[in-house]
Amino acid sequence: MQPLEGLKVLDLTRVMAGPYCTMVLGDLGAEVIKIEKIQSGDDTRSTPPFIHGESANFMQINRNKKSVTLNVKSARGKEIFFQLAAESDVIVENFKPGVMSKLGLDYEAVCRINPGIIYCSISGYGQTGPYRDKRGFDIVAQGMTGLMSMTGEPGGRPVKLGIAINDLTGGVTALYSILAAYVHKLKTGEGQYIDVSIMESGLAWTFWEAAAFFADGTVPKPNGSRHRVMAPYQAFRAKDGYVLVGGANQRTWERFCTDVIDKPEWIEDERFARPKDRIHNVDILERCIEDIFVCETKDYWVSKLEQAGVPGGPINTFDQAMNDPHVLEREMVLEAEHPVAGKTRMLGIPAKMSRTPGKIRSAAPLLGEHTEEVLGSYLGMSKEEIEMLRRQDVI
Repeated sequence: MQPLEGLKVLDLTRVMAGPYCTMVLGDLGAEVIKIEKIQSGDDTRSTPPFIHGESANFMQINRNKKSVTLNVKSARGKEIFFQLAAESDVIVENFKPGVMSKLGLDYEAVCRINPGIIYCSISGYGQTGPYRDKRGFDIVAQGMTGLMSMTGEPGGRPVKLGIAINDLTGGVTALYSILAAYVHKLKTGEGQYIDVSIMESGLAWTFWEAAAFFADGTVPKPNGSRHRVMAPYQAFRAKDGYVLVGGANQRTWERFCTDVIDKPEWIEDERFARPKDRIHNVDILERCIEDIFVCETKDYWVSKLEQAGVPGGPINTFDQAMNDPHVLEREMVLEAEHPVAGKTRMLGIPAKMSRTPGKIRSAAPLLGEHTEEVLGSYLGMSKEEIEMLRRQDVI
């Protein structure tokens, strides 16, 4: 049995923030019915690369879901939506604020037929405030939260993080909020409305930076791979590339000096003796370490770090990471059988639960693959009724 078995989720999301949230709910056993636009579906279905015509991006983030195509702008489509909503525990949507209200499908409308509903809206800037009507995009949120102003090399152009971090933090925020609301519902029977902003979700992860700003007004700037309050904690150039060193505390620093670079005298060196000294003299420290590191290869230094018990490692390319034996043994690359694309590889489930593990039960659905099944099995419609809906462009 999976932890969320029996939880019914109506998913009106697309692209990344919402689909990530509902994917994890599905991984944990929830039944996720993905409502998609007729003809085109989730916008991600049209993004490359494709495998036999199916978007790899869509398949990666929409496993464990059933796809129902439904025209929620039509009167009959609205009726079907409310029938499904009446039987659901959770609704997740990520339209621009006001869209669901204009359609008559907002929280208040659903609450009238299902008071226990947990209704989560994910948007760029939230349902209130002066920015509520702005369209939400990850890169814009990265800029507005200050993340891009503190990412990259000093003096360089603003740099976007390598992944869509605000979309993903938005999905994670929605996920834990839904689970908390579900616990509350199990205790009281009460549902509730959840308003998640991808901008605020990203901002909420800036703990070190907020600490410095609130303490003494420090505004974080690009720092390359360096840590803001620890050193050595960054990438250092070796003979054939870069090596990461995580000297997070004094004990680790002393091991690094004695057992890795054979510089025990640095422990007493007034430039490097204490954590604040190393941060103050980080430019000098970097040059001194790299003068030593460039004499040997990455593998040599990684081996030395491991033997000394000092955190460190290589900077892998993504293909190296995906083929790392540890990653493979921990099942972070799995396969699922897709009806068109065949066997497709996808990221595994990071939380290893001893009693109720997550599971990939099905690959991402084809557009509308489960429309007839859901309308027939869930709502008791006949084949003739379903065919009539299709002719009317409701499904």
